[in-house]
Amino acid sequence: PCSDVGMRIVEPDLDNRGQRIMFIIHVDTILRGAHLIDIYGTRFLPRHFKYSDSLDRFEAFYINKYADHHVHEIA
Repeated sequence: PCSDVGMRIVEPDLDNRGQRIMFIIHVDTILRGAHLIDIYGTRFLPRHFKYSDSLDRFEAFYINKYADHHVHEIA
């Protein structure tokens, strides 16, 4: 876990060209959903930023283990 906030950080896997590696997974392999918190860095978000673009725009996320007790047990 990150020593500053106590939450784990997840990042997308990248290939040797810096492109995100993507896979299709079966829904029955998902254990549970996770609440991700964007790691913003030092710059401001653009004025017309849409939350729906978060997964494509941010390079790393915290797994919010404080969102519910099930995530707290896993993270």
